[in-house]
Amino acid sequence: MNIKTRYIRGVLCTLLGGICWGFSGACGQILVSQSAISSEWVTAVRMLFAGIILTLINIIKDKKTSFKLFKDKKQIVMLVLFAILGLIFSQFTYLKTISYSNAGTATILQYIGPVFVMLYVCISAKRLPDKREILAILCAFFGVVVLATHGDFSSLKLSPQCLFWGLMAALSLMLYSLLPANLIKNYGSVAITGYGMLIGGIVMSIIVKPWNIPDNFTPYALFALCGMVLVGTVLSYPLYLQGVNDIGSVKASMLACIEPVSAALFSFFWLKTSFVPFDALGFILILSTVFILSANKNKKQEE
Repeated sequence: MNIKTRYIRGVLCTLLGGICWGFSGACGQILVSQSAISSEWVTAVRMLFAGIILTLINIIKDKKTSFKLFKDKKQIVMLVLFAILGLIFSQFTYLKTISYSNAGTATILQYIGPVFVMLYVCISAKRLPDKREILAILCAFFGVVVLATHGDFSSLKLSPQCLFWGLMAALSLMLYSLLPANLIKNYGSVAITGYGMLIGGIVMSIIVKPWNIPDNFTPYALFALCGMVLVGTVLSYPLYLQGVNDIGSVKASMLACIEPVSAALFSFFWLKTSFVPFDALGFILILSTVFILSANKNKKQEE
């Protein structure tokens, strides 16, 4: 395959992966907002089934090394931490944010996560943010302010619960990004995501007991749940990872910004969620942080 064809494939796979995640967010809105099913139950079922499917795919693809991870106690501890603090935390807080707003807004708030990652890196390196990083912080801050107030500082347009869970979702994205770094490097992202989802699903199942199916679990809700598991997890991850492999993590992370845009579009056209121009401005300000930080990362790599 020539370079141009590989690049085009990478771009298309990354965009499709992001759109799948956006579709998953809209499915989450159907479940926790329209069907009023608890975020805890949806998190447990999604993680359990996605974990089973991804783990089976990984075992079929690579039988010899699939269980190598479990020979190292330290790696097992890190995997469990990733499953609980990374995956459960991110899945639950994201769905909780949707329950107080909509898929587009929840996804955008979660995208403040890269700013938290940057701040963590600065603290770890014992340095102050540079000019680009300060600009990213300001864009994230003013983006949240615009979303929360719509320019009217006398009242909030987003509920305090939505803001709280949205910021928790952003924090969870930071943990989700940082915790599995060494695990993914050694064992691959599909294996770690699959095992992490499976462990998280088992932990949540002990707490939630997902076999107790909610009374309001309709065929439409089943469709949405299948969308979250199959499209939003099993299909999206391989597509995005193929994109990263073809075009690199920096370009892929920027193209993945199609996720909140697609989530908002699915929410608007499919679920009839209303947005106003101030929402669009807030979205743009927060999304700009990803481009600023990605450009900063690219510049430092070149240096």
